[in-house]
Amino acid sequence: MKVINSLKTAKKRHKNCRVVRRRGRVYVINKTNPRFKARQG
Repeated sequence: MKVINSLKTAKKRHKNCRVVRRRGRVYVINKTNPRFKARQG
């Protein structure tokens, strides 16, 4: 999982990426391709 500043660019990397908020952190998760996981905060 990458920690990055802009999750908007991370979401654009793959069509199945979705942005999720958990415990005050923002995550990008992708069920079909877990390689694109990222977090912010």
